[in-house]
Amino acid sequence: MRVNYEDLSKVVAALTEGETDEVALMATVVCELHHADDRFDWTGFYRVTEPEVLKIGPYQGGHGCLVIPFARGVCGAAARLNETQLVDDVDAFPGHIACSSSTRSEIVLPVRNRAGEVIGVLDIDSNQPAAFDRDDQDALETLLHAVFGRLPSQS
Repeated sequence: MRVNYEDLSKVVAALTEGETDEVALMATVVCELHHADDRFDWTGFYRVTEPEVLKIGPYQGGHGCLVIPFARGVCGAAARLNETQLVDDVDAFPGHIACSSSTRSEIVLPVRNRAGEVIGVLDIDSNQPAAFDRDDQDALETLLHAVFGRLPSQS
């Protein structure tokens, strides 16, 4: 089963309408995403909790890493560079952090508030190589902007 992003976006919009709590939004989005596609082996958020540090947030799947510095891994790169990381082969990514030995590919997207500040990242892992493409990236970026782009600045 492959996700229908248009339908998923409508469901997420209905479920999150009026909600402003970051963690509640993350929990709802990750639940809907994880169960929408067989490629999604681990789906979760890492939240910026202090400068240059990501800590695990709501997720679905096996255990994830608890803390990821901006300087390490795919999640750190997405947060540090403020751009989506589309990784076809995690073993070929310099500094990849292996939270799960089954992960073969992943997509990690920065999550931004209304001011454009990175408040976290969405990490989706797959046990299949090259599981994600530009269509996934575009649809997920649009979904994240619709949900989190309305949140006020944290400063």
